[in-house]
Amino acid sequence: MGDRFGIVFLMTVLIAVGAAAQPDSTVSPSVTILETQEAQSILGRDVRSLTDEDMGRIVDILVDGEGGVRAAIIDFGGFLGVGNRKIAVDWKALHFVPAAGKRYSVVLELTRDQVKAAPEYKEGKPTIVLGASGNLEPLP
Repeated sequence: MGDRFGIVFLMTVLIAVGAAAQPDSTVSPSVTILETQEAQSILGRDVRSLTDEDMGRIVDILVDGEGGVRAAIIDFGGFLGVGNRKIAVDWKALHFVPAAGKRYSVVLELTRDQVKAAPEYKEGKPTIVLGASGNLEPLP
């Protein structure tokens, strides 16, 4: 009788643990509505310097293992697609300034010469990020 009680008890515990591990499919996922001025896409957005120089456009974003944004990849330089280079710049070097038409301007706090001197970003190679102070920093 004791063995039977132990087996019933063990099966009850296993069923309870299994049920707890299963997501509840009757619960709807949460939904958040973002107003257009609260969130905007920045891929393809033009980047300007503090002195309003054309610094290129954002073509990619790099995130770390926890999903934190680390750097933006800017397609910099060249003319009509010739001579362009991709440069990784520290996310903290970018500022999003309200502009006309409910869009944000992207401003980079680095000079054109600082960005021009930075090494090119190449996917699959070690990434060197141009820091907010103009220093080069390896991205782990």
